[in-house]
Parts: sequence; C-alpha cells; structure tokens
Amino acid sequence: MRTVESMSTVDLRDRTAQLNTDPRPNAARSGWQNRYLLTLYVLDFLVALAAAGSALFLRFGSPNRDPFANGYFLLTFVIPVAWVACLTLNRAYEPRHLFVGTDEYARVFRAGLALTAGLAVVSFAFDLRLARGYIIIAIPMAVLVTLAGRFGSRQILHRRWARGQHLHRVILVGHERAVADMTRRLSRERHHGLDVIGACLPPGHIRNGITLGLPPIFGNFDGVATAVTRCEADTVVVLSCPEIDGAALRRLAWQLERDDIDLIVASTLVDVAGDRTTIRPVDGLPMLHVEHPRLKGSARLVKAGFDRIGALVLLTLASPALAVVAALVMFGRGGRGPAIFRQERVGKDGRLFTLYKFRTMVVNAEARLIELRNLNDTDGELFKMRKDPRVTPVGRWLRRFSLDELPQLVNVLKGDMSLVGPRPPLAKEVAGYPSDMLRRLVVKPGLTGLWQVSGRSDLSWEESIRLDLTYVENWSLSMDLAILARTVSAVARSSGAY
Repeated sequence: MRTVESMSTVDLRDRTAQLNTDPRPNAARSGWQNRYLLTLYVLDFLVALAAAGSALFLRFGSPNRDPFANGYFLLTFVIPVAWVACLTLNRAYEPRHLFVGTDEYARVFRAGLALTAGLAVVSFAFDLRLARGYIIIAIPMAVLVTLAGRFGSRQILHRRWARGQHLHRVILVGHERAVADMTRRLSRERHHGLDVIGACLPPGHIRNGITLGLPPIFGNFDGVATAVTRCEADTVVVLSCPEIDGAALRRLAWQLERDDIDLIVASTLVDVAGDRTTIRPVDGLPMLHVEHPRLKGSARLVKAGFDRIGALVLLTLASPALAVVAALVMFGRGGRGPAIFRQERVGKDGRLFTLYKFRTMVVNAEARLIELRNLNDTDGELFKMRKDPRVTPVGRWLRRFSLDELPQLVNVLKGDMSLVGPRPPLAKEVAGYPSDMLRRLVVKPGLTGLWQVSGRSDLSWEESIRLDLTYVENWSLSMDLAILARTVSAVARSSGAY
C-alpha cells in the first residue's frame, strides 16, 4: 500500500512539475517581435521629442527673443517620456493590438487625449500656466507623426511578410471544409502574417495523400500538440466545430501554453467585429453580447461630413490631372469619343443614381457585350474579362492605377456615394441578389472599400460580397481611414485591376 501511495505521489509531483515548467517561447518569433517593439519605443520617443522641440521653437522662437521659453526646456524633455507612458498605459505596445487592424491607431489617438488631459490636470493642480499654443502644437503633432511612423513600420513588416519573412507558422484545427476555406483566405494575401503549414482534422476524416485545397494533415484533434512540435508551428487556429467544446479547448490551451504557442479561436459569429461584442458573465457563465451595427446616428453624420470635405479637397488638388486624363481619353489612340462614361447604378436603400467614370472602352462597348458574355472571368453577376478587347490602350492604363474611378468624387460630393463603402452595383446585379446580399444597400456605395484593398477583380463573387457585408456590419471612421491608406498601396500594386 505504501508502495502504491509512494508511486502515486511521485507521479503527481512529476505531472505538477510538468505543468509548472517555464514556457519555452519561440525564439524566432520573439526575436523579431522584440526588435519591432524596441523600434516603436525609440520611434515614439524621438517623435514626441521632435514635436515638443518644434512646438518650443514655433511658439517662442530662440530663448534670446523670449526668456519665458527657458522654463519649457524641461517640459520639452518630459513630454516624450509622458508620451511613451501614455502609449504604454493605453496598451499600444501589446502585440495583440499591433501588426494588423485599426486598434493600434485608435489606441495612439486615445493616448494623445490622455496626455492632453493629464497636462491639463497637472497644470490646474499645481497652478502652472502652460502656454496653450505650445500644447496645441506639440500634442497633435506627436499624435499625427506617431500614427504615420507606425503605419510606415507596419508597411515595412507587411512587405517582409509578403516575401515570406517573419510569418506565423499556423496549424488549423477544424473540419475539412472550414480548413480549406480558411487556407484559401489566408493564402490570398499575407498582410495578416499567417502562413498555414498544416491542419488537424476530426477523427475519421484523415485522408491519405494530398487533397486539393487542403494543407498537409498532421493527425486528428488529439494530436494537435504533437503536430505543433513536428512542424515547429507557433500558432494554432481553432475553427468552429462541435467536437471542440469549452473543456476540450481549455485542455488544448494547457498543452500549448508551456511552449508559448499562440491559440486563436475563430468565432462562429461571421464577420462581427470585436468592438461589437462584449462578454457579460451571468452566474459564472460568460455570455457574448452582440451590439447592432452603427447604421445611423452622429457617427454617420461625421462620416458624411468627412466624405464631402474629402471629396472637395481631392477634386481641387487633382483637377489639373483630371483635365489631362480627360484629354487623353477623348483623343487617345483607338478610343476617340466622350471623356466621361455615365452609367446607372444602385445606391443606398435601392435608389438609382448616375455614376461617373472616365471612359476606358470603345464607344460601342455595351453593344459588343452580348458576344463576349460567355467569356466572363468572374463567377457572379458582374462581367469581367482579364483581356477585354473593348478596353482602349489609354483605358487599360487608367484601370491599372484606378484613375478611371476619380470622377466618382463628384458622386461623393453630390451625396450619391461615400469615399469608402461597398462596390456600387448595377440594377441587373441587384435583381439577382438573394435576400442576404440586399444588406449591402443599407449604406452608400463607396469609391473604395474592403473589396478594393483585398484583391479587386481577383476576388470571387462570394468573397467580394462577404467583404462588403463585413464593412456594412462593422463600419467605423478608423476603418475608413485604414481602408483609404491601404487603397494607396493596393493601387500601386495594381493587383486585380483589369
């Protein structure tokens, strides 16, 4: 009996020691992430120092001209430290908020508000009379340049991901169809930094050999930890499946935490953004509350004002280029005719409007569509050809860089469209929509959108609709700004433009 008790005690101690073993973080991932974070710390400090120094010079000039400026030298060196502290308190350095998405930029903006409020409180508490001109210059400049710096750092990282560097090595866990769908989505673009290297399927679903559309299979759900070790993965993504319930997911997390393997659970709430979900514990049971999308209210008024002002500014700045492009379209080789192509499209709530574009095809393009209908390169209602014979040489160049879309700024100014939104559909497309797709029409169509920055015409019909619905359900002003920024790189790459 003592022997049995002794063996049980030893076994229990061994298992406890195994559970308490210090994590062995993935060295490669930790290395580049630590370097990235260090770069952000240094960059943010230098940006704040430059902003404070610029504010000191612009507000007071040289100390000889204004002796009052001497007291601000110390503040000029305090602001960078306070700025980094505010960013840290707002979790702007946590990896889960970096690399992708708009949450990082929102936290930088909130850090700017926090620093402004903190300076106001300190000024009031200690009866310090801070020059408002100094603060008005220093804080907004620090916020804007920090945002630009972080955007640039992210673009550099994304280019490295596109070259296959610093990618997260991912094991997918789920049913075959879900694994194939997620593999297809993640392989289309690498700006998310996830590289699928294998999968684990439910028991009884393992197939021998290579299955088209699936990554290499490394066993079933019971062998996830072994699969991670075999292929040196650093991330596990669990897709929706009934076999992995709360208890199974908890056990999987315990297995992965010792080696510092990231665990990601793909929500069953399709295309619902995180800021619309809130966990509300009820009697110890966490319940997920889903807020309704922001389709009305003050935020939409802000978006409308941003659209009108932005369109007016862009039209004013681009007017010389628009005149040159119009002349090229009117008198260019192989396509003489009017510069502007007008077409009826469906807008918000199903209202029809006239959309303006630079003409990229020959004048009788619509009449020739019937003979080309069976050559459609898309799988939906929209007709697209990679080598459409109706496109003029000038039009092909305009399409490559999306310059043909610029006259739609007039539609934005008129209120028919928004700068960012779903793609404006034709009436015959809408006539073939199932009920779910009609949800796209509850907001204004956009000059650009998620479909534009995610592959344009390379997307399948189903994927473009999904992206449009994602935008409708999860819209925010920060999302609009991020899409506008990504549009520049998407146009420069000219991928999916035909």
